[in-house]
Amino acid sequence: MSDDPTSILPGFGEPESAKTRPNVRPLAWNRGTDVGLLLLRFAVGGTFFAHGMQKVFGLWGGPGIAGFARYLDGLGFRQSTLLSWVTGITELVAGAFVVLGVLTPLAAAGLFAIMINSVLLKFGNGFFIASDAGANAIELDVVLGLAAAALTLTGAGRIALDNNRTWNRRPAPWGVLALVVGIAAGVLVHVLLR
Repeated sequence: MSDDPTSILPGFGEPESAKTRPNVRPLAWNRGTDVGLLLLRFAVGGTFFAHGMQKVFGLWGGPGIAGFARYLDGLGFRQSTLLSWVTGITELVAGAFVVLGVLTPLAAAGLFAIMINSVLLKFGNGFFIASDAGANAIELDVVLGLAAAALTLTGAGRIALDNNRTWNRRPAPWGVLALVVGIAAGVLVHVLLR
């Protein structure tokens, strides 16, 4: 019988030479991960912050609250003025929080909820921006949404204002909880306000 408890066939365990393995360096956090998460936070949070500035203040050719409310009306949303304020403020504040690394799981989950709605609205128009769908393609929305979801699960890293917070030291359970809240918020807004 094999000494290997995982062997299902007697006598077919690992050879003796395979049982002695060299010591492997334990998995540890590294500076490269921290810098990579910082760059990801700048890209995702900065993009959402800029979009929030367009929606709330009309900067950089943005529609402002009234223009975004008209756009939401055209998509069939009820309470479009309130929803445009909530969307704009969420993009503005949560984008800034993601860049700074403050309440990162919750802020990134809020951004993920916005992208869930955006993808659901544009679904069926085409995936690639370079295709006939153009601005109605979901390519950028999917990338930003999944990047926000990734930040929800990984946390901000050590180069963040949340550095020693519980949700940054143990990001997985807090991230899963925040992701569930973000998914629920995104789907509920789409179902109840449209």
